[in-house]
Amino acid sequence: MTAVPDAEAARAATERPYMKWRIGPLLPARLRPVTRPRLWVELAFTALLYWAYSLTRNAVPAHRTAALHRAHEILGTERELHLNIELAVNHAADKADWLIVGMNYYYYATLHFIVTAAVLVWLYVRHPGRYRSVRTALYAATLLALVGFAFCATAPPRFLTGQGFIDTVVTHRTWGSWASGDVASLSNQYAAMPSVHIIWSTWSGLTLAFLACRTWVRVLGVCYPLATFTVILATANHFVTDAAAGAATLGVGFLLQQLLTGRRAYPSLRLPTGEAAR
Repeated sequence: MTAVPDAEAARAATERPYMKWRIGPLLPARLRPVTRPRLWVELAFTALLYWAYSLTRNAVPAHRTAALHRAHEILGTERELHLNIELAVNHAADKADWLIVGMNYYYYATLHFIVTAAVLVWLYVRHPGRYRSVRTALYAATLLALVGFAFCATAPPRFLTGQGFIDTVVTHRTWGSWASGDVASLSNQYAAMPSVHIIWSTWSGLTLAFLACRTWVRVLGVCYPLATFTVILATANHFVTDAAAGAATLGVGFLLQQLLTGRRAYPSLRLPTGEAAR
């Protein structure tokens, strides 16, 4: 059921953007409502994204050679620029079994999906006036990433045999990995560029940092993408370049959202109040 416009929705609809020159809107007013959409619409969007992902997954075998070539090129470029910290982080983390196993589960089986879904639900329930704008930025960035996977498949560092990277999932036999065993057939193994882990974690972190009321929740929001960045390097699943591309893709997602609606996704960052983060 569509929510009744509230004070938050009214503020989101009328506040001015940070920039002097207004960006957008390209959409007519009837196509950019402020109130949250019906639940079935959101479920339909999710199904559409999964269908699009399935298309890229089915094309994986044809991308293997090109994906490995691009990964070698990225590694070579990073070495020339002295940005190739992935191998050092990978080997340092692998020295502590408890740490790297925890990172494997963090990356593959838990927080990547759980946190993003939880933040979406929280946003839908507690911030209906912000939901459309913030969600649209996430969906736009994810769709852009899928385009990148389809036309610029890139292998993760762990696939570069002979470069010294440790495949921490294989070495430590992490259960339930999306990159090993029969489960691997359900995931795109050459979707390193851009990093969706960075897109989703940064989106989640920004949403909590801007919209949560409790200080500790905001701090967690800031720390979450930083922790994700460390984990994707330690598990040899992404290059620094992949992470930078993920952050840039999310930025384009927010830009597209504002271009379409003429509204900022987030309000001005405010000092915490006595109200609890809900």
